[in-house]
Amino acid sequence: MTVLEKTPAAVRTPPPDPEAAPFTEDVPRRIGGVTRNGVLALAGAAAAGVCVAVLLFGELAPLSGALGFAVVAYLVFLCVYAVLTGLEEDGPAVRDRVMTVVLWSAAGLMFLALVMVVGFTLYRGREALPHLNFFTQDMQAAGPLDPLTNGGIAHAMLGTLIMITIALAITVPLGLACAVYLNHVTGRFARFVRTIVEAMTALPSIVAGLMVYAIWILGLGLQKSGLAAGFAISVMMLPIVIRAADVVLRLVPGNLTEAAEALGAPRMRTVWHVILPTARSGLATAVILGTARGIGETSPVLLTAGFTAALNADPTSGPMVSLPLAVFSFVKSPEPTMIARGFGAAAVLMALVLILFAVARVLGGRGPGRQTRRQARRTARASRRDVRRFAEAAPAPVPDSAPAPAPASAPAPTSAFGVND
Repeated sequence: MTVLEKTPAAVRTPPPDPEAAPFTEDVPRRIGGVTRNGVLALAGAAAAGVCVAVLLFGELAPLSGALGFAVVAYLVFLCVYAVLTGLEEDGPAVRDRVMTVVLWSAAGLMFLALVMVVGFTLYRGREALPHLNFFTQDMQAAGPLDPLTNGGIAHAMLGTLIMITIALAITVPLGLACAVYLNHVTGRFARFVRTIVEAMTALPSIVAGLMVYAIWILGLGLQKSGLAAGFAISVMMLPIVIRAADVVLRLVPGNLTEAAEALGAPRMRTVWHVILPTARSGLATAVILGTARGIGETSPVLLTAGFTAALNADPTSGPMVSLPLAVFSFVKSPEPTMIARGFGAAAVLMALVLILFAVARVLGGRGPGRQTRRQARRTARASRRDVRRFAEAAPAPVPDSAPAPAPASAPAPTSAFGVND
């Protein structure tokens, strides 16, 4: 019997097959970056898409229209790009490249739309923005036929700031408290409250204005004012802030809450010192979303605040106007100067939203786990203070080499004769 016959069948190794395919090591596919073949494939696909669209719209088919031309060229571009990429890559790589191109195209289209809106607004308002009186005067002493050197939008700017401040003072505490209730209290009415909030998200702005108008003006008999407009705007902002804050608080890791509660912290102390600081940047974004929704409302302001051409700094009495309402009123006029004032007011409104966004970003800080240099220094100083406080509160250690004290009641030694030595 040979040695191979004595070897168990479970451990026998078959001899190598000379005709088997050689082993090839898997090479990871490169996900990002720009390559020469990729650039050439994009350029060739784009040229092919344009050429096919030109042939279809000019020679082969009775098609016309710029939008149809762009759609056909883009679809042909995607098909040709997929074919060119498939000559060198496998199926998953082809799908990844094509979806990357589609996402970049969508992002570029959205950016182009944003640039067109901002650029068109600034271009139409270029005649009114260079004048200083446009920012410091109101329209009380100016008419539709007056030049741009007379009159401005100071009353609308002040009214917008007052109304949005009132709305934020109402919305931010109520919205954050409701989001905390939905996530970390979860009472018996949590599902009902979430349903009401989701339904209020689609509430038309005119309904909110009519509600405040019926309660504040018709029911209580009070006059139109900036305070009533602030209430109407807060009704529109509240569901947006609650929904966004609810989503942000859900993203806070649960182990942070469990660790705080394991240390004996009560629920509200955990929310105030752990959950809200962790989600601070996301909560700032939630407030910005609500502010962007409320600052552009026109119909609630028209119903509850009225319209005036004079500057009114008292939100409790007298009509008050906002920038969106001023834009709506100015652009309806057939006079070119009033239209220029309207587009200038729209540009100021966009700048105001941008400033509020920047302020909220600064107040919100960075995301969880990321600190600025000042925050890192403040955290290091607090850690050093804690170390010193713990060292002072700890008891002094007893050395192990200290001699043991002699017992106090030990008798003195005596001699054999009974006399003390």
